[in-house]
Amino acid sequence: MPNTQFRIWRGERGNGGFRDYTTEVTEGMVVLDAMHQIQAEHANDMAIRWNCKAGKCGSCSAEINGSPRLMCMTRMDELPTDKPITVEPMRAFPHVRDLVTDVSWNFEVKKKIRKFRPRTPDAPDGTWRMQQVDVDRVQEFRKCIECFLCQDVCHVLRDHHKHDEFIGPRFFVYSAALEMHPLDTEDRLADLKEDQAIGYCNITKCCTKVCPEHITITDNAIIPLKERVVDEFYDPVVKLVRLFRGKSAKGTRG
Repeated sequence: MPNTQFRIWRGERGNGGFRDYTTEVTEGMVVLDAMHQIQAEHANDMAIRWNCKAGKCGSCSAEINGSPRLMCMTRMDELPTDKPITVEPMRAFPHVRDLVTDVSWNFEVKKKIRKFRPRTPDAPDGTWRMQQVDVDRVQEFRKCIECFLCQDVCHVLRDHHKHDEFIGPRFFVYSAALEMHPLDTEDRLADLKEDQAIGYCNITKCCTKVCPEHITITDNAIIPLKERVVDEFYDPVVKLVRLFRGKSAKGTRG
């Protein structure tokens, strides 16, 4: 089987550069296999984060040929081998070492999002009644494995470094799962508008394109949240109706 050239980013805390390695690629290998083989053959000290090797833990996120991808789900036979395959760490988060970045910022963001607050049970036995279509709507968002590839590709974080102002597509998906849940009564729209800066998203759909779980992040999560924010704060008709009816029930939103 042919030897394949790799150009892997090596270094610590942002200081370093690409180094070239060559290893034999065999049938069925993924990029993570190649990285482990290079570790064994040439670079015992190379740092790589991984866990399940099944596309479910989200640990081995990296940039392969300039595109955010999971190393364990990127097959070698999908990649051109006429030039070196580049593998580098995600760019939207602080670099630790080699291919490893510090993604802890994401977990701090998650703590700040208002938690699920269910309505009063519908029945005396403490249970609720829901339409199946409402339950199905949020199931898609629960597929997220928190690989943070969508955060990495988002230009607001990657290029403009608005980490203090903007929560990113992963947490718009998380917020959408809560906001659209048929039992939830919490109101997160003011947070989305002011503290989480959903207005910065210009719906390029780059986050949707890199999601390994194929969650339709932009169309099914971000755009509906943006519409709710617009309805809540900028729609004069809705404001007029509220003057007569009071604040609309959450369940009536799109």
